[in-house]
Amino acid sequence: MFFRSGSKPRSPSPQPAGTSTKASTGALGESRALAYLQQQGLRLVERNYRVARGPSRRGGEVDLILRDRDGTLVFVEVRARRSRETGGAAASISAAKRARVVYAAQHYLARLPQLPACRFDVVAIDADELVWLPGAFDAT
Repeated sequence: MFFRSGSKPRSPSPQPAGTSTKASTGALGESRALAYLQQQGLRLVERNYRVARGPSRRGGEVDLILRDRDGTLVFVEVRARRSRETGGAAASISAAKRARVVYAAQHYLARLPQLPACRFDVVAIDADELVWLPGAFDAT
């Protein structure tokens, strides 16, 4: 199951000096995904949760952590692409990236006194099309 947004993104503001196009595309994508998910009734818990694994190993990051109406904790990976020329946003999420998201989510959950129901969603943005994929992958 997936959901598409019919609304078009706002025109981005001029890019600040020293900001890469990739970073600004990602930040705009995260903001657009957050606004869309909040319109669907999810509430923001945390944004850009990062955890290190060590000095020479990559840790993990969860772009958005939200709470769904039923209490489920939702870990969201947002992928934004300016076009589909490179295969699309959803296709760019590798097994290694999913493992880093799961690692960060496990770290986040370890801080909680009680484990809630949770799931891993993806919001893929290709140009002006936003697609929400609830339960896109699991922790195994």
